[in-house]
Amino acid sequence: MDTIASLFSFITTPVSWVIVQFHSVYGSLFGPDTGWAWGLSIVSLVILIRICLIPLFVKQIKATRAMQTLQPEMKKIQERYKNDKQRQSEEMMKLYKETGTNPLSSCLPILAQSPFFFALYHVLNSIASNDTIGVINERLLESAQKAHIFGAPLAAKFTDSPEKVEALNSSLTDVRVVTAIMIVLMSLSQFYTQRQLMTKNVDTTVKTPFMQQQKMLMYVFPVIFAVFGINFPVGVLVYWLTTNVWTMGQQMYVIHNNPTPGSKAQAAYLERLSKHVAKHGKTRNRRERAIVKAIVAKGRDRNEYERKFINGLNKAGLAAQTDGTVVTNENGAAAQAEDGTTTTAAAPKRQQPKRQPKSKRHSGAAKPAGEPTSLTKADDPQNAKPSGSKGNAKPAGNGSTRSRAQSGQRKGPQRPKSPSKK
Repeated sequence: MDTIASLFSFITTPVSWVIVQFHSVYGSLFGPDTGWAWGLSIVSLVILIRICLIPLFVKQIKATRAMQTLQPEMKKIQERYKNDKQRQSEEMMKLYKETGTNPLSSCLPILAQSPFFFALYHVLNSIASNDTIGVINERLLESAQKAHIFGAPLAAKFTDSPEKVEALNSSLTDVRVVTAIMIVLMSLSQFYTQRQLMTKNVDTTVKTPFMQQQKMLMYVFPVIFAVFGINFPVGVLVYWLTTNVWTMGQQMYVIHNNPTPGSKAQAAYLERLSKHVAKHGKTRNRRERAIVKAIVAKGRDRNEYERKFINGLNKAGLAAQTDGTVVTNENGAAAQAEDGTTTTAAAPKRQQPKRQPKSKRHSGAAKPAGEPTSLTKADDPQNAKPSGSKGNAKPAGNGSTRSRAQSGQRKGPQRPKSPSKK
């Protein structure tokens, strides 16, 4: 650990200075030698660090969603070049470059926290070893050694010997009970955070090995925390438990307000948004307009929940616009009549002409009054046959060889039948 401490010595002094500044504030309220003063100083250090890491957390969310979107393409590359690992790696890097995705972006918050974590560990370890460090002088060192959290000293560990615990004015039972409870809470908070991500904020329409890896990590991470937690001082356990709780609350906020497309969280969010828009007839803020704009821009590529959202707006007489706003849908909305009744405007249906039976078209039967007559083969002057007893037959109509055809007939004069050979 001395090697690791030397690597992060550049940040040990700033971390100890921040703790001392918070201790001076809380010490005036609870007393300088109390566990509340030193414990709340560590909690405040965590909050300060996590606030500074919010931009990295936003990048982590975007990188994670981008990786989820690329999973189908990555799977195709793995299947296509499964026998050529070098070509597979080249195609993966090419895909990352084209899409602007960096797989390491999802690890940025953890990597950025690591220096602070090891610096705090070294500070607390120095307190347990009765060594001054950073801006913590002998007076502050003596005060920190007297501080206890529920009977356990800040610098005590689960694996400490009874003699070392007695030197810190505590009992081995108190130390192990407090550290065991904090280790369990730390592991449970890590498990719940990962499970919340997998069950609510993952696109369920895409089944890839990435999801299996996340499920495996959901069970592996709590075990890792439990194994390494027995070697952490109580102050470090306070730090790690606080950062897990912060991560859990931060993730709950993101899932509730900006869920992953295709996830169960998106279905719940769009249902809430649909009810609000249907009630007030508009979107509330810029974030909601951005979400509606993104859904409209997808077109036919919308998922099931997004199509349901658009259909719900249409049923309510509303229409989502390309800029994210919502307006009244004139075509599908209900119109108010003069008598106060509600009617729905409908376009008139196109009337198709009634087609006559084939027997009537070929027969010379008389048509009812007002119904247009069609030119049949018998009415064609070229087809007319002379009658020996009734004289010459005159062609029907105005003598023109052209006529307007009814529905189902060919236009223009009909072709005469060829004489039958006897």
